[in-house]
Amino acid sequence: MTDAFRDHLSLFASALTLREQRGGMLASNIANAATPGFKARDMDFETVLNAETGGGALATSNGRHFATSGPNGGHAGYRVPVNPSLDGNTVELAVEQMEFAENSLRYQTSLTLLNRRISGLSQAIKGE
Repeated sequence: MTDAFRDHLSLFASALTLREQRGGMLASNIANAATPGFKARDMDFETVLNAETGGGALATSNGRHFATSGPNGGHAGYRVPVNPSLDGNTVELAVEQMEFAENSLRYQTSLTLLNRRISGLSQAIKGE
């Protein structure tokens, strides 16, 4: 029975863990915005989540379909800057702040969904 509970909650728990890891990467990028030679890092969240939860990539039945995985296979990689700096730093503060804000919002959303799942299970157990 505990496997059923774990399966019911595992997607949201994995999403929270990955959102936290991505938030750490983005915070590190922001903190090192003025460090010469620092290379900004990020991850393809959706691909990493699919890999961790056993969800596969979408099937492509036609040669004109786009592949769903990124070039780095979903692992943490280096961000390619739009406007490279002369000191070799690839952090673009506005981009990093926007990505951090979006990641924080999605973290809160995942947390809300997880809380609702737990609440629903609690009500089912109580027979409400």
